Amino acid sequence: MAPLPSGPIDPNAPVQRKSVSWNNLLLGATLNLFEVSTLGQPFEVLKTQMAANRGQSMATAAKAVWQRGGPLGFFQGLIPWAWIEASTKGAVLLFTASEFEYRSREAGASPFVAGLVGGMTGGIAQAYSTMGFCTFMKTVEVTRHKSAAKESTFKVASDIFKREGFRGINKGVNAVAVRQCTNWASRFGFARWAQDTIVRVRYGEDSKMKPTAVDRVLSSMVGGALSCWNQPIEVIRVELQSQIKTPGRPEKMDIASAAKWIYKNSGAKGFYKGVVPRIGLGMWQTVCMVTIGDSLREYFGTN
Repeated sequence: MAPLPSGPIDPNAPVQRKSVSWNNLLLGATLNLFEVSTLGQPFEVLKTQMAANRGQSMATAAKAVWQRGGPLGFFQGLIPWAWIEASTKGAVLLFTASEFEYRSREAGASPFVAGLVGGMTGGIAQAYSTMGFCTFMKTVEVTRHKSAAKESTFKVASDIFKREGFRGINKGVNAVAVRQCTNWASRFGFARWAQDTIVRVRYGEDSKMKPTAVDRVLSSMVGGALSCWNQPIEVIRVELQSQIKTPGRPEKMDIASAAKWIYKNSGAKGFYKGVVPRIGLGMWQTVCMVTIGDSLREYFGTN
């Protein structure tokens, strides 16, 4: 095992690796399970509640979530859907992003450009491999109607599958792919850019100093916050997967028709409902998958 590094990874240092790092599959799954089981799922539930119920304020949405189960209401959908999603998408993300970021750096790309490339490819790969169905099931959990029989999530999914087949339980997967592509491209790219900027401001343009742990956490928080520029895509994704029955709402939607419906009912501001908890979620996810991920990849020699 490689010795614990004395400082964080220098994003401008030469990249050295001899083979594909398969260990990143396990590392990514572990990190994402940690992320979603701590602050991730509460932010996710609150964000989804607000995006699906666009007339609610954050306080009203939090109250509605609390009424569904007290503190456990904020972990609704964690088991099994969020755990299934986290373990699979985390593995796919870190493995794919690491490989493409490494190849980009090897080809001469800057840390910012390599981060964009790694994030884009990792985000697309995780969306189409596992996230379509899992995000659908989590959204069903938060937005399904409470019938007299109190149907389970499995029953709701089963009914949708009987009516619409595999396509039905993957509603919104294209919106998920657009969101994840732009999400992780922004998170990796902006985090690398922020880290480089912080080092240059603190230590000077020509400094060879490595960023500290605090520098790297701050850069990940900046990257996570700036990645939320694509909140309209997330609101569209939630609308596509929502089980809330609204009078006049089209039965079948695509990205364009969902956008029209949101604008018609909530105006332009409707596309930014849930952005505050999503900023918190973006920061936490980026700290886990970029800052902690970088440190552990360096520790285990899987860059």
